Amino acid sequence: MSASLVHFISLYATLLAIINPLEAIPVFLDMLQGKGPEVRRKVARKACLNALYLMFFFLIFGTVLLSVFGVSLSMIRIVGGIVLVRIGFALFSPSSGDGIIPRSGSKQADGMDVAFTPLAMPIMFGPGGIATLISMASTLHLSVAWKSRASFEALAASSVAIVATMLTIYVCLASSEKILKKFGPSGIDAATRLTGFFVSAMGVGLIVDGVGGILQVYGVIPVPVGAS
Repeated sequence: MSASLVHFISLYATLLAIINPLEAIPVFLDMLQGKGPEVRRKVARKACLNALYLMFFFLIFGTVLLSVFGVSLSMIRIVGGIVLVRIGFALFSPSSGDGIIPRSGSKQADGMDVAFTPLAMPIMFGPGGIATLISMASTLHLSVAWKSRASFEALAASSVAIVATMLTIYVCLASSEKILKKFGPSGIDAATRLTGFFVSAMGVGLIVDGVGGILQVYGVIPVPVGAS
């Protein structure tokens, strides 16, 4: 299996797990309660486009943001890991009511007042997604992406993964009523809790990688041979 394909699958699965469309469906329907199928599809399309623009912004300018704020990749990994763990626990215990995902209904007939906030951000693209893409941008060294074929292929794989993720989310939201009827509240609850477990596990992995990077910087542990 090629490195680009592995990279695509990894980012696609990570973003999909963070967004968790099954968990977003009840929130989406609740905010657009009383709206027709056509309105829901338009809002879903607009929200997915908004989230897509945000994802590409952080993927392309992630390294610039790190430089501006003087933040290292290891710090991003630690903070992103903490955020993912928190989101994972919230998904695993949805009855906790911690307020990570707002549930305010639409006040407009066309429903567009919820297309950006809270649908696109933070439901589709929140702190976990931001940390993931900034970390990805730093790892790829996008500032020199065009000088390396491997970096260009990784960048292309990342872009395709982002588009594929948002297409998947759009299909799920556009078919939200059918999916809700098929899985039922208990099925969605079980899938949400399972997803929360894996999101927490991914968060712990980011924290461990970040702590390891900081320990290497300060010479507590040796840098692996061949590492940049």
